[in-house]
Amino acid sequence: MPPFCELVQIVQFSILYHKTTESYIEYVILFTNVNMNINRRAYRILCYGDSNTWGLVPGKDERYVVDERWTGVLQKILGDGYEIIEEGLCGRTTNLDDANREGRNGAVYLKPCLESHSTLDLVIIFLGTNDLKQRYNRGPSQVADGIEELVKIVQDPEYNYGKIPQIIVLSPPVVVDTFGEAKEKYAGGGEKSRQVSEFIKQVADRYDSWFIDLAEIVESSQIDGFHLEKEAHRKIAEEVVRKVRSLAAK
Repeated sequence: MPPFCELVQIVQFSILYHKTTESYIEYVILFTNVNMNINRRAYRILCYGDSNTWGLVPGKDERYVVDERWTGVLQKILGDGYEIIEEGLCGRTTNLDDANREGRNGAVYLKPCLESHSTLDLVIIFLGTNDLKQRYNRGPSQVADGIEELVKIVQDPEYNYGKIPQIIVLSPPVVVDTFGEAKEKYAGGGEKSRQVSEFIKQVADRYDSWFIDLAEIVESSQIDGFHLEKEAHRKIAEEVVRKVRSLAAK
């Protein structure tokens, strides 16, 4: 909703000038902030991830502002010829239910999410970190199996209207499980996270998807061991841009 002062301007405009509905709508568009990308030809990208897509600040219950998150940086670099759709949720797994919080199963939510945002040109999947929590007792190959389920959903015509989007799979950074919160939540997850990229790449190759190993580009924060610093968000965006432009040019 527009800020109060802008609402006052709109009301004054409609009362004083008695303009047509069309003129009124034009006025609203011109003088209020429009966050939606209304470029009909925009290349549409769904970014599907967890707290590192949502933009959680390491060690804090805070969120990076939109132009600091990798999705926002991506939008800024690519411009309005691209539409970035941010779908990040703290605690989201590939396909596991969380007994403590509802709606964290990424495979369950992805189906209506795809239908809601169709049609899409590209889906970027950035999940797997939460699967490595000690309480889920998952190994690297099982995490990759979860990613495979997501890829198969994206490629299923049932959840896409008229077009199957391309896919980029981001393998997560290495978890630092030697201190703080990560030591408790991710005991043993550090070594597993170092192995997981190999298995995820095999999935990407098998389903003709693009792959980026984020462990080669960024490190998890030294504050909590599994979230990303602001600079890491920027680096991810810059790496993704190169892939996106290659795909969009085809």
